[in-house]
Amino acid sequence: MALHLGQTVRDGIGRVLTRTGGVLIAALVAIQLLIQASINTAVVGFFPPGPAGELEAYLGVTLPVSGRVAGGLLAAGVVLASAYVVAVSRALTRPRRELATFPSELYTRRIGRSTLTTLVGGIVVGIAVTIGTALFFFPGVFLSTCFIFFMFAVGVEDRGVVGALKRSWALSRGNRLRLALIVVVAAVFGLVLGVVGSVFDIANEPLVAELVTNTLGSVLFVFLYGVTAEAYLRVRDDGGDGESGPVTVDSTDSATASAESMDRL
Repeated sequence: MALHLGQTVRDGIGRVLTRTGGVLIAALVAIQLLIQASINTAVVGFFPPGPAGELEAYLGVTLPVSGRVAGGLLAAGVVLASAYVVAVSRALTRPRRELATFPSELYTRRIGRSTLTTLVGGIVVGIAVTIGTALFFFPGVFLSTCFIFFMFAVGVEDRGVVGALKRSWALSRGNRLRLALIVVVAAVFGLVLGVVGSVFDIANEPLVAELVTNTLGSVLFVFLYGVTAEAYLRVRDDGGDGESGPVTVDSTDSATASAESMDRL
């Protein structure tokens, strides 16, 4: 069955306009700032005190630590970001009635294995998409679309790297043109944020540039995660990939189904 993109977008946005969405946005802002500040501090740490002080004035957020410590924080931030992706996939695919809560199982259940799988798979997908984009733009978009559900196959279905890649490829089949629009929108958002950051950099406001772009980027991309989560649920529950998954329904849907069953009896 074809994916109805308009309804998917509306329902996906609705998933983010909840307590869960607020928590995810705040967490992503913090993680993004940690990673950016660690990068800036690590770069400054490569230079001697004099040039380092001059360079720091042209960078945004930095940390009061050495370059070596900043490198360790950067590595920790990357791992934390992978764990965050796992939590996002689980949090936004729950039934709507549960989105007012944020239980610990979202970021504790098999989190080590899922984080490692997400990290390794993200590297594999990133390399493939980068090569595809470098060779010609459309192969990059195509691969991004085919692997758009990778994070959900890992976080929600507990699959390994290869299994999650295959699962995402199968789930996207038949709806890739529509799903590609999500990928393109994400790329456009990235370009716009880059322009915004450049404007503040030209105005000699690197700190403001990083705070604004990180905050806006976090908000926009969590909404994109919400739309992707809704698309994942729709194609998964439709069973069009030949592998059925558990159907997620709201309480009103369950009540209606129960009533219809009683009528048939």
